[in-house]
Amino acid sequence: MRAEKQILTKEYRGRLNASPFFIVVNYTGLKVAPLTELRQRLKKAGAEVHIVKNSIFRIAAKEAGVADLGAALAGQIAVITGQKDISAAAKVVKNFAAEFTKPKIEFGFLNNQRLENKDVLVLADLPSIEVLRGKLLGALQAPATKLVALINTPASQLARVLSAKAAKGA
Repeated sequence: MRAEKQILTKEYRGRLNASPFFIVVNYTGLKVAPLTELRQRLKKAGAEVHIVKNSIFRIAAKEAGVADLGAALAGQIAVITGQKDISAAAKVVKNFAAEFTKPKIEFGFLNNQRLENKDVLVLADLPSIEVLRGKLLGALQAPATKLVALINTPASQLARVLSAKAAKGA
């Protein structure tokens, strides 16, 4: 392999090792301006997209310990990686594809587990991690809030009865 290809392979292997996920999209027919817009949207979601040659990505993925991609890499592909949440990146790609009809999600990997197109789309429909954390916190706090209200009810009723008696007696 030529030195340039070895450098690119090493770079992509490093990206794959640094990211807990990657999503492979087919970007055939996507012009430069929309691709730049996609890059900006993904950056806000904590992800980035890179155009990659199939053969180089196949080697980099194999060296990174990803299962053999075989014939899964075909056409013009771009790889989306990130440090944060896969659902945020998938949501950006799904919304972008709905708007521009491109790119098409091919497949993805999350912690070395392959995700098909439909699996990535399911992840895109999930609420963000912040919303899920808020729901979990709310569910955990609800019993405590009810307990405090239950404990305070007799005391507050007694206070109201005494207040009414005092107002009547005065």
